[in-house]
Amino acid sequence: MLKQKINNFKGFSAFKMLPILALVVTVYNSYFIVIEGHVGVVKRFGEAKDQQNPGLHFKIPFIETVENIEVRTRKNAEKMASSTKEQMPVTVEVSVNWTVNKEAALDLFKRYGGLDQFEQRILDPRFRSATKDTIPQFEAEQLIQDRASAINGIERRLSDEMAGFPVVVDNIQIENIVLPQKYINSIEIKQTEKNLAAAEEHKLERQRLEALRAVNTADAKAKGILKVAEAEAKSIILKGKAEAEAIEAKAKALRDNPLIVKLTEAQNWDGKLPSTIMGQGNMPIIDLRENNNRSN
Repeated sequence: MLKQKINNFKGFSAFKMLPILALVVTVYNSYFIVIEGHVGVVKRFGEAKDQQNPGLHFKIPFIETVENIEVRTRKNAEKMASSTKEQMPVTVEVSVNWTVNKEAALDLFKRYGGLDQFEQRILDPRFRSATKDTIPQFEAEQLIQDRASAINGIERRLSDEMAGFPVVVDNIQIENIVLPQKYINSIEIKQTEKNLAAAEEHKLERQRLEALRAVNTADAKAKGILKVAEAEAKSIILKGKAEAEAIEAKAKALRDNPLIVKLTEAQNWDGKLPSTIMGQGNMPIIDLRENNNRSN
């Protein structure tokens, strides 16, 4: 009996809670929140009706649902096989950033059913096509050394193909290039030879500079010696000229003043008479000292 009353009470309590639960569920399904970087596409019985910006919004419970569409920049990466201009097989990893036009998010959802479907059906095939059409235009070495040209080529091709779609594509990058190992080895050998040639050229240039420096040093030294010699020669010339002028002046003075000769002889006489005299004509030399002795 007690057990039956308890069961009746539980059944009555559950029955009273149903309206409350229904109200809670109804209230819970009457609003939605769109987070930043997204827009909310409101669907009524599966049909897209409008889009809402980030924030709190209300909808008809159980009739309308919301699909969030990201309008921030997304990144797609592809790894694909291709070939270079010289028909060398190559594997490239390429990435692209793309953004949905915020105002066109509803149209994109209506036409393609969402971002994943748009990527798979529209963006990725065109991205692969643009890459595979561009890579064969470059030789392997050019592809490695000048990725920017290949990236610009892919970007131009993809932009043309995506011109009619409500998205913006940009910032294409070639993340990695994988070439056959034989070609990589040949590049390493070529680079090694180039480095050796550059080192040898640097060595020759250094030797040339050292030789030039030695020549310049010798030339400067020779010029220095020449300058010294010229200075000495000029000094000798000036000295000789001065002596000649002095002699000439002295001779002129002697010619103009004969008494100076006598005065000079008198100043230089030691007080002794000459021991010999020269005779005139055939007169022999007379030794005065012998005559003096005899007189004594």
